[in-house]
Amino acid sequence: MTVEAPDQEHAEEQSEAAIVIEDAVRRFTSRRGVVLALDGISVRVRRGEIVAVVGPSGCGKTTLLELICGLQNPDGGRVQCAPAALMPQRDLLLPWLSALDNAGVALRARGLSRSAARAAAGPWFERFGLAGFEAARPGELSGGMRQRVSFLRSLLAGKPVLALDEPFAALDAITRAEMQTWLARALQEETRTVVLVTHDVEEAVLLGDRVAVMSPRPGRIVANLVIDVPRPRQRTDPHVVALRAQALRSLGVPE
Repeated sequence: MTVEAPDQEHAEEQSEAAIVIEDAVRRFTSRRGVVLALDGISVRVRRGEIVAVVGPSGCGKTTLLELICGLQNPDGGRVQCAPAALMPQRDLLLPWLSALDNAGVALRARGLSRSAARAAAGPWFERFGLAGFEAARPGELSGGMRQRVSFLRSLLAGKPVLALDEPFAALDAITRAEMQTWLARALQEETRTVVLVTHDVEEAVLLGDRVAVMSPRPGRIVANLVIDVPRPRQRTDPHVVALRAQALRSLGVPE
């Protein structure tokens, strides 16, 4: 018997994948008893890949992200992930700090002084369409601008994996469409491995390299759709429309 093959396989897995989840199970105890949130989830995400996760409410999408970020531990199976930064659904900007200081929060947490964090975060404001708003408080920013600051804060955490939890859910339809276009461009310019949770199937197809479709609770992966459409993608592109319809069918939703 030899052990070289398993070791070599593990090394190749490490080099190619930023996230490896195998047969992950997650249970919670409630007043009604044990709730099975995730049941045998298996996902592998390559370095630099954008995987969008869609599924019905309560299927365990946020739980999956928190497993990826190490905020929860699985009750069974295996979760292996490069260091990850979580961008929650709400921007959670600190109202007493300026936009620049909010963007630099992750840098301060890494030990930088306020002046060093400001110097590091400042050049990003023009790239993110925020130039001139460095001194603005969160209450003075639009919803889309707040989300850009929140995304920048996550990016400046310096983690190779970004876990985005419904980042545009609270925005109106026009702003959301604008932010989808903006995020697609931002991720092309600043490559990260990304897991994006969204209820919006069209958003998943527009942004993802792959769409993982989850079942109702207990959450399982029921479909993996490869999005082989060149970027930038248009909503009216027949291939985008067809992939959106395919994802909806996987969810059991009428087109």
